[in-house]
Amino acid sequence: MIVVADTSPINYLVLIGHIEILPYFYGRILIPPIVWEELQDANTPEQVRFWIARAPDWLETRVLSQAPDASLDFLDRGEREAIALAEQLGADRMIVDETLARGEAQRRKLSVIGTLGVLRNAARAGLLNLPEALSELQKTSFYVAPELIRSLLEEDASRLKKA
Repeated sequence: MIVVADTSPINYLVLIGHIEILPYFYGRILIPPIVWEELQDANTPEQVRFWIARAPDWLETRVLSQAPDASLDFLDRGEREAIALAEQLGADRMIVDETLARGEAQRRKLSVIGTLGVLRNAARAGLLNLPEALSELQKTSFYVAPELIRSLLEEDASRLKKA
């Protein structure tokens, strides 16, 4: 399975202590060099910079074979290169959070999941407590509509009642 990630999901999963769920579901994660750079940026939380400096073997930087096309210029560089890499590799999945980038990836027929989807799947697999993970996520700069959090929590509570 080929999976390409943007900066945001890696950043937030590190911050909430659940980065290890990525290799559980996807094995290896590929990122373009700019995502690696963004994860090391001085403005990136220290916890994330520490993690990327000692990145696990399952995270692999992959150079693009050609520059992203100009139609992606409305996105930030990490999103542009992640989408371009996913297209170039014929990725099975792309992990990205930002609304515009998700929409463009889907328009390009890429299968997309975000941080919330990854957390939801991990809760379904019994790998984490979803209310706790969402609570930790809300302590970061991650933006999510309260209605979506409520919906995820209701779904999780319903799933647990049936179990």
